[in-house]
Amino acid sequence: MDDEAPETPNEKRSGTIQSVAIAARFLNVLASAERELALGEVARRTSTGGSTTHRYLQSLVKEGLAKQDPATGLYDLGPAALSIGIGALKRVDAVEIAAAQMKALAYQHAASGGVAIWTDRGPTLVRWYRSAYFSISPLALGDILPLDNTACGLVFQAFLPKTTIDAARKQQPAHFRGTPPTKAVLEDVRSACWSELTSHLLSNVTGQAAPVFDAQGELVCVMTTVADLGQLKSPEDRRALFHAANRVNQSTGGLPWQGGE
Repeated sequence: MDDEAPETPNEKRSGTIQSVAIAARFLNVLASAERELALGEVARRTSTGGSTTHRYLQSLVKEGLAKQDPATGLYDLGPAALSIGIGALKRVDAVEIAAAQMKALAYQHAASGGVAIWTDRGPTLVRWYRSAYFSISPLALGDILPLDNTACGLVFQAFLPKTTIDAARKQQPAHFRGTPPTKAVLEDVRSACWSELTSHLLSNVTGQAAPVFDAQGELVCVMTTVADLGQLKSPEDRRALFHAANRVNQSTGGLPWQGGE
C-alpha cells in the first residue's frame, strides 16, 4: 500500500510487518463491534485517517476478511474471517487452557487448585496442582468431589440440567454429597459465575470455583481452588481464581462474563 510508513530498524530486527499489524487492528475492531460499522466509525476506533481506513478495508474485502453492504456501505467481518474463527475454535482445548492457568496460580499463590469435568458420578478432578505454600493432601487427580459440600459442585449444579445432577446424586452417598442447595443459592452462583465455601469440608479451609464455557456458552469444566484465606496477603490473591477464569474464558470464546465484579 502506497501510504504505509517505511520499515524502521526495530521492525526489521523483530521480523514484524507493519501492514499486517495495521490490518489486524481493523479486523479486531470489526470483531469486537456490536454491529456493522461505517467507514468513519472504523477510522475513529482505529485512530486511522479516512483514506487509509478505506484502502485497508477494501483490501480486506477483496480477500474475504471483511465485507461491505452494497446498500448501506457498512462494514463487517467477511466469510474468510469467519472460517478462520471457526478453525481456531475447533482447536481450543478448554481443559488444557484452564490447566495452564491453574498450574501458574498454584505456583504463585497460597492455594492449591485444579480443573474438574463432569462425569456420571459428579465433579471429577482431571488436573490438580499442589501449592508450595498451601496444600490439601487428600485431594488428588481423579478424585470425585461432593455435589453440595464443595464450591465446585455448586458451580456444576448451577449450569447443568437438573436431570444430569439428579442422576449423579444417586451415585453419591448422602453423607458424602451433603444437603442440596436452595434455588436461591444456585441463582446466586449462576449470576456471579462464582462459588465460595469456607469450613465446608475442613475447618478454616475455603474452596472457590468458577466455570469455563465454550463459544456456545456451554459449561466445559470448572476451575477450583482450596486455600486458607488467612494466608492470602491481599484482595487480589483472594480473587486470583476469578481473574484466571476470565482469561480462560477469553481464550475459549466463553465471554462475555465478568462474574461478581
